[in-house]
Amino acid sequence: MKRHTSKIEIRIANKDDAGFIALLGRITFTETFGHFFKDKQDLLDYYGSTFTVDKIENSIYKPNNVYWIAFVDRLAVGYAKLKLNSQSEFITEENVCQLQKIYVLKDFLSMKIGFELQNSLLKTAQEKGFSEIWLSVLNSNERAVNFYIKNEFKGIGTHDFQIGKENFEFIAMSKQLE
Repeated sequence: MKRHTSKIEIRIANKDDAGFIALLGRITFTETFGHFFKDKQDLLDYYGSTFTVDKIENSIYKPNNVYWIAFVDRLAVGYAKLKLNSQSEFITEENVCQLQKIYVLKDFLSMKIGFELQNSLLKTAQEKGFSEIWLSVLNSNERAVNFYIKNEFKGIGTHDFQIGKENFEFIAMSKQLE
């Protein structure tokens, strides 16, 4: 029996990908955070304010944002977002950018697509001359925290973020770019 080798493609996203990204955003956010919400309406309200096709399309058009989308055998399975010139309260350096999102559908995590998305994002940040990149990760998301530590990010502080009635504690992390 012949074993199928999956074809992974990662590319810069465009406005035609907004529907894929909005849907991926909803699904991956639910996979990662959904169990924390006691009131599912808070989750639905967040989707309505964050993961609509129009909102993502507008975000893609902003010159300070760069999105990537990942496909496996032409199926959209993940995305990433880099925000250029994005300051952090924990960093005094001004030449910084933010790794704002890397999300991959759970069924595809073992394919290391998150790592590939991160590499694309870091390469662009370096090419654009940024000296440091930062991110926020939910402190209880051990898989993500360990992923970033393994990729040389260091904790620089903590901050809270509220969605509806739920309050989340995030770790801010940063990495020097060469």
